[in-house]
Amino acid sequence: MPKLNNAKKALRQNEKNAQRNKVIKAEIHSLRVKVRKAFTSKQMDEAKNLVQLVGKKLDKAVQKKVFKQNTVARYKSRLMKKLHTLLSV
Repeated sequence: MPKLNNAKKALRQNEKNAQRNKVIKAEIHSLRVKVRKAFTSKQMDEAKNLVQLVGKKLDKAVQKKVFKQNTVARYKSRLMKKLHTLLSV
């Protein structure tokens, strides 16, 4: 356990941020799974909406420093690439 007051506060902040990050990451993960299921079941309207929603959630996660910018760019790029290939077929 930390002894200094600022170390105690830092520990509280870390625990709070870790909890917030865990919730955000779990939500994004579940949405990405839904997108993949929509892709496999060929529900393109639902997939479009979900891809947009995932993009918004990922951008918000970057603002809150849950994910790094390049990680989010990679996720979004792969989702959009998959969406466009399925739409063009």
